[in-house]
Amino acid sequence: MIRAGIIGGSGYTGGELIRLLQNHPQVTIDFVYSTTKAGKKISGTHTDLLGTLDLTFTDSVNAEVDILFLCLGHGNSKSFLNSHSFSPKTRIIDLSNDFRLKQDASFVGKEFVYGLPELNRTAISSARYIANPGCFATCIQLALLPLASTQLLNADVHVNAVTGSTGAGIMPSATTHFSWRNNNASWYKAFTHQHLGEINESLESLQETVGELYFIPNRGNFSRGILSTAYTKFEGSETEAYDLFHEFYKGAVFTLIAEEPVHIKQVVNTNNCHIHLHKYKDVLLITSVIDNLLKGASGQAIQNMNLMLGFNESEGLNLKASVY
Repeated sequence: MIRAGIIGGSGYTGGELIRLLQNHPQVTIDFVYSTTKAGKKISGTHTDLLGTLDLTFTDSVNAEVDILFLCLGHGNSKSFLNSHSFSPKTRIIDLSNDFRLKQDASFVGKEFVYGLPELNRTAISSARYIANPGCFATCIQLALLPLASTQLLNADVHVNAVTGSTGAGIMPSATTHFSWRNNNASWYKAFTHQHLGEINESLESLQETVGELYFIPNRGNFSRGILSTAYTKFEGSETEAYDLFHEFYKGAVFTLIAEEPVHIKQVVNTNNCHIHLHKYKDVLLITSVIDNLLKGASGQAIQNMNLMLGFNESEGLNLKASVY
């Protein structure tokens, strides 16, 4: 069995990783690290695990684990790796934004590969260190990569995307607590969101020069999921667009092309991305939906682990949504 360690297990992504790894047939959880919860039962924090997981948080690590997941706040993964050593055999998947950009990918002798399987499956399969993509970045890239791959992303792209409150992490803030978020909607970080860097790097790895990307992130009054609508000029027909997307994703396990309009409930609690296309005059509208905590974080991390370790890509990720 593969031994896994989780650093920062008391948050949303850590909790999702625990649930997924607990049911993974090839993996056992060696430790879950948390300086604020050390010595306390994990089921006391992730209360749905009561009766199914008899582990406690710890403030010590096993440096010999086979796979390590970093679920720390942005900027904290670098400091953690500076102060903790692990076996050269330990593979690491980081869920923060510390190593996603090319300029940050080399760190203390480690080379991090950008972990979007639909783009970098071959590199991920031979990598030892993975930078897991951001949630908005995953949803938007999956909507645009097929166009970039065929050199068709030449005009400006306008993206509006709405995310659930779990995207802001477990610590409450002025814009995440219930009385503000409920029955409300708002935008934030218009045109400047931190995920734009990784999105543009991925698109430019397929098409050297792409159109300008204008991205408006929105806060939704629901807990999990992302819906993104992206539109840009497209000279072909809707049928040609569908053919292009089907061809690009023909080997993708979790990215599915839908003939009918998509919505968030289709993908919540799964590692799936559903994509729908709609042509209006000379504009192509691409709608994509994911679960921000799974395909946008912990589920994708497990998908990357499976590729790194030679397991079936969908091992432990055969999750089902309920639209009711």
